[in-house]
Amino acid sequence: MTINPVFTDATPIAAIDAERQFLDDVLAGLSAPQKFLSAKYFYDAVGSDLFEAITRQPEYYPTRTELGILDAQGAAIAATLPDRANLVELGSGSTVKVRRLMVHRPDLAAYVPVDVSESFLRSEAEALARDFPNLTITPVAADFTRAFTLPAGLSDGPVAGFFPGSTIGNFEPPQATRLLAHFGRVLGAGATLIIGVDLVKEKAVLDAAYDDAAGVTAAFNRNLLVRMRSELGAEVDLDAFAHRAFFNPEASRIEMHLVSLKAQTIRIADRDIAFAEGETIHTENSYKYTVERFRALAAEAGWRAEAVWTDPGRLFSIHALRRS
Repeated sequence: MTINPVFTDATPIAAIDAERQFLDDVLAGLSAPQKFLSAKYFYDAVGSDLFEAITRQPEYYPTRTELGILDAQGAAIAATLPDRANLVELGSGSTVKVRRLMVHRPDLAAYVPVDVSESFLRSEAEALARDFPNLTITPVAADFTRAFTLPAGLSDGPVAGFFPGSTIGNFEPPQATRLLAHFGRVLGAGATLIIGVDLVKEKAVLDAAYDDAAGVTAAFNRNLLVRMRSELGAEVDLDAFAHRAFFNPEASRIEMHLVSLKAQTIRIADRDIAFAEGETIHTENSYKYTVERFRALAAEAGWRAEAVWTDPGRLFSIHALRRS
């Protein structure tokens, strides 16, 4: 029997007043001794498109390497999913990766993409529905780092999660542990989680990946300022900030910053925020793990390692975890 795709409008971030939350987070971050902004605010519609462009840059190895693993090992990875699973993709974005699993699991009961960018989420879900007409697709517009509920009407089958793209590396290790525990609560006891994790490698490779010659990552970083100006009415000179990215070997992470090119003051919601020349806004971390270190972190969050796949150069890894 053909099951038509189902699109439901889960109450999205509007339920917590997204604009107010964005403003509160910006003011809190820019008031800290080391100014910072949350990386989750990269992903409005423009930011999502820019990130997709980043993945196509020659210096940016994670996406093509992860896709290579999915192409080479997709059948084995998909085999770790339970039969008739409801597959929940957390921070779904583009469906290019999940399609690599779906071709090996035509028995999926449902696909639930969860993403903060509602317009991008809907367009990707509609495109997927045309290619998988027998699959029930129920997009949920939500911030996956916050509490949300899976849509009503899913089958009684098991639940599995998919979290590709090394997004886990954007969180401080204690935050990553809490996020994995949160996923466990959302997905439930006995759930499977397929997750992408970037691996430690040469500094030159990492530095280039986050500062491409075409300047796409720089535009992605500066889009935070664009959003502040367009959505919050911030008075900020976009040309007075530059992109900086580098690998910090002591912390085993890439750091991205916006650097103030001069002494200046920006104004947001009737508040003046001063910058010294050279002062930065820390916008993103991307932690790099060994296989063993990530498995230990996952275990702290209540997940048991089932399997791991890497590319021949051991640039990237995909892990299958099981909820204890």
